[in-house]
Amino acid sequence: MANKNDSTPTPLGIYDRPSAPKVTAIEWVAVGLSVLWLAGTAVFFVVLKPAAGPEQGAGMRLLMTMLAIFMPVAMIWVAATAARASKVMREESQRLQTAIDAIRQAYIAQSQGRDLGTEPSVARKLDEIAATAKKTETALATFTSIRSAPAAMRPAPAPTAAPTADDQAPLPLGTTSEDMAPPLDRSDFIRALNFPETAEDEEGFAALRKALRDRQAKELIQASQDILTLLSQDGIYMDDLRPDLARPEIWRRFATGERGRAIAALGGIRDRSSLALTAGRMKQDPIFRDAAHHFLRKFDHMFIAFEQAASDSEIQDLAGTRTARAFMLLGRVAGMFD
Repeated sequence: MANKNDSTPTPLGIYDRPSAPKVTAIEWVAVGLSVLWLAGTAVFFVVLKPAAGPEQGAGMRLLMTMLAIFMPVAMIWVAATAARASKVMREESQRLQTAIDAIRQAYIAQSQGRDLGTEPSVARKLDEIAATAKKTETALATFTSIRSAPAAMRPAPAPTAAPTADDQAPLPLGTTSEDMAPPLDRSDFIRALNFPETAEDEEGFAALRKALRDRQAKELIQASQDILTLLSQDGIYMDDLRPDLARPEIWRRFATGERGRAIAALGGIRDRSSLALTAGRMKQDPIFRDAAHHFLRKFDHMFIAFEQAASDSEIQDLAGTRTARAFMLLGRVAGMFD
């Protein structure tokens, strides 16, 4: 049984060249009538020989004779030409109607996604987009699995020497391992904000694990992961965006509390489709709107502390991360740079 989704075959004749003109029944009829009329006039003027009139009217009589002989022939061929043109118009009209039907069927098939296999360029473009999207989705999915893994599945910490009774310092109640973790290096923090490139990015995962042991960095990374996941649902991926990067002094002015036109250069996202999709999602989806505002607050608080000790090159590196691109996109949609 044929599949209903199979595309309708293209009618034959749409892509054929018009056939060369050839003699049709119309021309044969015209030739027959012309021969019959000429034969009749020949019998009349040659065999019957009508009586000649006065000589002074010989010129007019010759003219009338020529008109009587050739005018009907001319009228026959005018009618034949009109009939042939009418036939050609009907054929062309039929070909045009067939082509229109084929175009309509192709449009319907394309709108339903049934002709992607016959369009190599479209399929190749979709493969490129899917490959770009897979890079971020793989990293986020791996990161999610690390976050949600139970304690029994996580690697056990390296064993340390048991402290003696003399050198063991008393810990206050409520102290966690995050409070006891060493300070997070800025390079690891920047690397973690960009998330691992692939599942084999050991350096990226190592930086991410270090950042997750820092409380403030962990909150920002989780907020960034949530908003990147929501943006990916609309096909918006940070790797596809190419923002205009602002100078480090503009970022420092943002850290000191300036807003509006003074820091407009931070909104360097120019992709209209991403801006339109994000703005529409911000208005219609309250969950997305809350996640976006939460992320913007976390990024704001983080950068105030980060800027105080960071160099210009480190600020520039942070501005190139996926987290910073999400901040530029959402900040521009939220009106932070207006």
